[in-house]
Amino acid sequence: MSFKLTEEQEMLVKTVRDFAQKELKPKAAYWDEHEEYPYENVKKLVELGLTGITLPPEYGGEGRPLIDALLVVEEIAKACGTTARLVVETNMGVVGALMNHGTEAQKEKYLPMVRNGEKPAIAITEPDAGSAATELRTRAKKKGSNYVLNGSKCFITGGGISKIYLVFARFEDIPGAKGIGGIFVEAGTPGFKVGKREPMMGLRGIPETQLFFEDCVVPEENLLVAHGDGFKKLMTAYNGQRLGAATVALGIAQGALDEAVAYTKERKQFGRPICEFQGIQWMLAEMHIKLEAARLLLHRAAYNAGYGLPDHMEAAVAKAYTTEVAVQVTNDALQLFGGYGYSREYPLERLVREARMFTIGGGTVQMLKNVIASKLLGMKISQ
Repeated sequence: MSFKLTEEQEMLVKTVRDFAQKELKPKAAYWDEHEEYPYENVKKLVELGLTGITLPPEYGGEGRPLIDALLVVEEIAKACGTTARLVVETNMGVVGALMNHGTEAQKEKYLPMVRNGEKPAIAITEPDAGSAATELRTRAKKKGSNYVLNGSKCFITGGGISKIYLVFARFEDIPGAKGIGGIFVEAGTPGFKVGKREPMMGLRGIPETQLFFEDCVVPEENLLVAHGDGFKKLMTAYNGQRLGAATVALGIAQGALDEAVAYTKERKQFGRPICEFQGIQWMLAEMHIKLEAARLLLHRAAYNAGYGLPDHMEAAVAKAYTTEVAVQVTNDALQLFGGYGYSREYPLERLVREARMFTIGGGTVQMLKNVIASKLLGMKISQ
């Protein structure tokens, strides 16, 4: 297996890196501090063709494989984690589910919107159903040629911003995973309301909100996957989202390491740069080793997926390891800055806050380890 990027991939990485460092990094702290959605960055992503880069050309994309999208995500995350999340959500998750299970009419309607910068939202989490996604209470019942939804969601990324919501719901009161399917609900649909914004720790440029459905009538043509094997299909598509989220964490941590390397060369104590002390050198080396290992796990899963969806086990391993590493590396980078790392005048405290989210969102590390253990043991463990 070759680990060398192609000439085209190297050009892609260089182009995105230059763009991200010049255009995105200077305002990364602004979006977090002001809790403002980066519309101006979305416009730039669209102009560069980075929204929907994995989409087939007939839907306005470049038809690139998943590995290319992850290369883009990491470079952008080094500069701005918030903007990197937008690249993930316009290439994976809902997009993967739509590409693999959507009708042609759904693809023709929604994919051009994604390519033009519309961030679709995935609505799974509920107050009493987080990791236990099979215990959803939001109901969808067939009524004539429509479905009527009732229930609520919480911590929905992009609530109030997104125009497209893929809602996981329980159909016809069927219990367990067999009753769960996915249906598109568009902003402005009667009976659909966005609730309060949750005050979050990091990545505050994208809102996390509640959603409410009160006799929300949705046409049957919006059904993406029906109950039965729908939950399995939806979660298989979600593996791409997990790789994307983990790559954002990787990029954030790599950005923190880059900052730490530069700082330790400049910061002097006891008459010399602190990078000359062996204790500092070992910290930097260990941070690099961890990130290299994480990157290889992510790239293996993406490479094996090709133009399709990642393997469940490979995605779980990559996300569990990478997100924990990102927390460790960003914390170590802050430590190397000393008191300045704890100051809001420097980016390290923000990077620590941002990295922390990814061990929770998109499947907690503990639940992913349950997935891994279930595969190793050949037995069903609650997921």
